[in-house]
Amino acid sequence: MSAPPFAGPRTRDSSAARHARGGLAKRAFDICVAATAIILLLPLMAIVAILIMGSMGAPIFFGHQRIGLGGKVFRCYKFRTMVRDGDRVLQEHLRTNPEAAAEWRDTRKLADDPRITFVGRVLRSSSLDELPQLVNVLRGDMSCVGPRPIVHDEITLYGPSADDYLRTRPGITGAWQVSGRSSLSYAERVAIDSDYVRNWSFWTDLTIIVRTIPALVRTHQTS
Repeated sequence: MSAPPFAGPRTRDSSAARHARGGLAKRAFDICVAATAIILLLPLMAIVAILIMGSMGAPIFFGHQRIGLGGKVFRCYKFRTMVRDGDRVLQEHLRTNPEAAAEWRDTRKLADDPRITFVGRVLRSSSLDELPQLVNVLRGDMSCVGPRPIVHDEITLYGPSADDYLRTRPGITGAWQVSGRSSLSYAERVAIDSDYVRNWSFWTDLTIIVRTIPALVRTHQTS
């Protein structure tokens, strides 16, 4: 069953894909990079899949609805890093831990997330869990570089910056990732995403891709 249409503010029609920030050049670049990466990383992805199956069982992949270009809802894929009943575990944790609930309201993240398994923490710390998003790039749901993909409830938190978010495809990596990642506040991430879209250039995308690996290493060493 296909995902329901996004009914949030200022949703755009399907023609948005023809006018996405960066146009055809960015889209062609995305396809080339994603296809090459999948071919090169296929053995690694197979190993990750085996580790997940051996430690957590099926399913190997996790799909979650996100808001994309023009307000289109798509299923964002990752390697599964959480327990099967993650939503229930999260709600119970937030209900019994006021500090965690406040952290979730402020950042939509938890430094100590009870849903994440041991293997999941390893995958997240290395960002290997995000490799299946290369398929999202090939499908046209995402870009190699773009704003952080958000869920339905977050779009209202963007305020006037929601229009900037809807002008482009969300990215596997982005300006938010090379500018501090999880240490940033939610408002700072929104501002960085908005600035990226408004001032996009092909050079910016290349620079972000080059800076992504050192940024990941730096983040994981200090976490």
